[in-house]
Amino acid sequence: MKEKLLRFDNSQRYMVFDFETCNLNLVSKDNKPWQLAFLIYEGEKLIESNDYYIQWDDLKMSEGARKVTGFKDSVYKKKSVDPIKVLNHFEKYLYDDSYIKLGHNILGFDIYIHNIFRKLLRRPTDYSYLRKSIDTLCIAKAIAKEIKLNEDDDFVSWQLKLNSVHERGLRLNLGACCKNYDIDFDPKKLHDALYDIQKNYQVFRKMLWKIEI
Repeated sequence: MKEKLLRFDNSQRYMVFDFETCNLNLVSKDNKPWQLAFLIYEGEKLIESNDYYIQWDDLKMSEGARKVTGFKDSVYKKKSVDPIKVLNHFEKYLYDDSYIKLGHNILGFDIYIHNIFRKLLRRPTDYSYLRKSIDTLCIAKAIAKEIKLNEDDDFVSWQLKLNSVHERGLRLNLGACCKNYDIDFDPKKLHDALYDIQKNYQVFRKMLWKIEI
């Protein structure tokens, strides 16, 4: 029913999140998350903003990751905090089913980085939060390809199928999505986790009027 669509639900709560990492390896514990930002929203109202630098004594940044993210050792040493504190705060929302978890390319990247984070702190793998998650890259593909979500579709499986869609010329990264929806953004700030999720949520609110979810 139309009234059940997310675009009409101003009481729905969201957690928007993004990790920045040492490199692009999705399984190695050497690829430590060094920045985690997450925002808490109720409808369009921002409730909480968090931007953590995560303390690791043996952090080894690749040159590519340094360049893309603008990583600076001096800033990291000054701002980084205990990883247990960061993960506990994050997972307070992540495993709360009253929140929809939201991010751009989380099914292709961030969920695996979260799992590395858990393993580093000797916690078991737990992807149970995916049933209440939305990947805006998958939604962007659905809009671009005019792929509808049917009533009998499992939402997670539907997104995972879209996650596997890769077509030449289909530019749907966060910067491209901002352009598509006339959202101002600074390309130099992309890949800062906090800036990315601020723009990501603006994109998501626009997407809700392009697709019925």
